[in-house]
Amino acid sequence: MNDHASDQTPETATGTPTTGADVPPDRLAINPRSAHFDADKLRRGVGIRFKGTVRTNVEEYCISEGWVRVQAGKTMDRKGNPLTLKLNGPVEAWYEDLGEDAPVAKA
Repeated sequence: MNDHASDQTPETATGTPTTGADVPPDRLAINPRSAHFDADKLRRGVGIRFKGTVRTNVEEYCISEGWVRVQAGKTMDRKGNPLTLKLNGPVEAWYEDLGEDAPVAKA
């Protein structure tokens, strides 16, 4: 028996695929200087649900590690970048351009 499932599509407990063209990446940032920035994916519109609440102020997220970064008010760091807070909890992401029944990426 093969213990490696590398040739199969990862799925959530509900059987929904967690990877593919219609599912957002595991990690994404809106800051162009970040290694996890992807303008094409952001252009499609990514919806984020954090701890069961839809959030519109997320700067960066990671589904597998279970965290989001949000701006801490209007506070800036010494380089003029917004100061962010890392919040831990369950994260779900979907492309908003696919409508109501879009596949949701979650851990």
